[in-house]
Amino acid sequence: MNTIKAVLALTLATGVVACKGHDDSTSKAAADPAAWKLDDSKLTPSISFSPNDLDASKNACTDLAAYVNDKWLAANPIPSDRASWGPFAALAERSLDVRHQIAEHAATEKSPGTIDKIIADFWTSGMDDKKIEQLGISPLKSRLDAIAALSDGKSIADYLRKTAAEGENPLFDFDAEADFKNSSMNIAYATQGGLGLPDRNYYFDDDKKDIREAYEKHIAKVLELSGIDAKDAAEQAKTVMAFETRLAKVSKSQEEMSRDVSLYYNPVSPADADKLTPNFPWTAFFASQGVPAPTMFSLAMPAFHEEVSKMLADVPAAQWQSYLRYHLVDSASPYLSKAFVDEYFEFHRKTLGGQKEQRARWKRVIGAIESNAGEAMGQLYVKVAFPPESKTQMETLVGNLRTALKARIENLSWMSDETKKKALEKWAAFTPKIGYPDKWRDWSGLKTQPDDYLGNALAADKFNYEWQLSKIGKPVDKTEWSMTPQTVNAYYNPLQNEIVFPAAILQPPFFDPNADAAFNYGAIGSVIGHEMTHGYDDQGSRFGPDGNFEDWWTKDDRAKFNALTDKLIAQFNGYTTKDGVKVNGKLTLGENIADLGGINVAYDAMQAATAGQPDDRADDLTRDQRFFIGWATAWRGRYTPELEKVIIASDPHAPDNFRADGPPSNMPVFAQAFDCKAGDPMVRSEKDRISIW
Repeated sequence: MNTIKAVLALTLATGVVACKGHDDSTSKAAADPAAWKLDDSKLTPSISFSPNDLDASKNACTDLAAYVNDKWLAANPIPSDRASWGPFAALAERSLDVRHQIAEHAATEKSPGTIDKIIADFWTSGMDDKKIEQLGISPLKSRLDAIAALSDGKSIADYLRKTAAEGENPLFDFDAEADFKNSSMNIAYATQGGLGLPDRNYYFDDDKKDIREAYEKHIAKVLELSGIDAKDAAEQAKTVMAFETRLAKVSKSQEEMSRDVSLYYNPVSPADADKLTPNFPWTAFFASQGVPAPTMFSLAMPAFHEEVSKMLADVPAAQWQSYLRYHLVDSASPYLSKAFVDEYFEFHRKTLGGQKEQRARWKRVIGAIESNAGEAMGQLYVKVAFPPESKTQMETLVGNLRTALKARIENLSWMSDETKKKALEKWAAFTPKIGYPDKWRDWSGLKTQPDDYLGNALAADKFNYEWQLSKIGKPVDKTEWSMTPQTVNAYYNPLQNEIVFPAAILQPPFFDPNADAAFNYGAIGSVIGHEMTHGYDDQGSRFGPDGNFEDWWTKDDRAKFNALTDKLIAQFNGYTTKDGVKVNGKLTLGENIADLGGINVAYDAMQAATAGQPDDRADDLTRDQRFFIGWATAWRGRYTPELEKVIIASDPHAPDNFRADGPPSNMPVFAQAFDCKAGDPMVRSEKDRISIW
């Protein structure tokens, strides 16, 4: 689904996991003296930098990423049960290991609390592979029967409303988010969805033909596993592909949605929306969801919803049945018996991602807990895995980065005083969130069982969906997080003008309390600067100090900004992978702006923090060299060729090696640090050099 939350959470890296809210209980978890202890010997080691990692055969002036990371990458291949490897993946594995111990501990509690019971029930039911195998597809029987009974557009619309109310909606995403024009209040947003491939371009591009063929075979296999005769399943798969291709024609691409957030804001009244989609009236939809019809909601990508309405009238019921049956079974497959799990893996993980082996069952069950009750797990995670002193040190770093960013804004040569005034107002209104929420969500309404894995997931779907709907028409809870504490990532939310750093990323190589200032500023300092700069990237800059969607720029300043970002688009358009796939500079623009701003702000903050101190060499490296090595180590990543293609086609983040090289090549201080010369690949000429924030 192309959720507005995913777009507005401007992240550091791929793999955002959304959490779902809070109650009024104050979090003191990290300081709980009664917390049981982790067995550190069972945790995946974090990736700390070693001087031995540097490849003496490579030159930083030619390729910083290769000089810092190639030797390590050669010695650390991608594990067979993953499609990528590097610091993010290693810390994600470490987070999995922590949650593994938490789940096992919760399952042994004699008198579990609400959260412990939820975690224990998911764990116990998910690990009971014998029972899951015995059940086969039977847990879906009532839902499959409901699909089989559909006879016309009216019954299909009724079905879509009913399943949406259960938190199961294959066609579009519907939830609450702050009003773009009044960011203190939540409204409802309906956005496009309905596609099984990563982006609408997968349905049309010539170089995606093999993926389309594999997807059609996957659809047929899923339908066959669900009880359809093999020959009929193959024919139905063709109709599902045609159905989705029709939706794709009226869908926006990932590039369009990432680079124009205004696409998500199309305020209409339910009555006016009904006129656009007469076969799927929104007044009836709101009533069916138990939500009072609002005066206004955002019907994003209206052409998509208009087409769905037309399809309810002119697509035969049998084709709708095939489409709905496939998506129901495919989405439930990870919770079903081995045949379904294996088929899901073959396409979604192996074909699309290049992952060679299925992940161990325990890892998949922990992943299911994260998807369904992530913040509940987070409450237990921070009790045992987040030292309070890390939060204190991060607060100091954030303060230093804020000061450096303010100075850079004040000294911009291309921006007028009028726009600077608003930019500084936005800077002053930044809200940092570090480690874990101040308030936790109440999970007492989620009822789970120790012997019903799919049932627990479906119960969580309904519970989480109803929690989202409960926010519509109410003030925004500014304590809410959009990531769990155990997520290895960070994000900026323009509607709340907040920067958020979950506990799990505050570990080496991003943040190392034992490392020197230069390395930490190059790594976590650049992460902090990255998220701050998202407030001023091509999309974040369209939101004002209070989070409202507004134009606070002079026309001339916006033109100058666009001229600079066009140069950054051109820089990243010039990068090509080893397999000959070109990076999309426009799709990745926001993240590239944030990377470029982040590293510059972090360098300034380091200079201020170490002013007056001698430049003592460590491991025969100067302070500036250690800063840039810290930066590059954070982007020590590699992907399978298959996943890299998906990232380039649909992800707003460029591959890691280009992120490591791109920003420093625009910085004269980098060239000075490594004694690079004009004409070296990592030294962009003065006319091509880019400095934005």
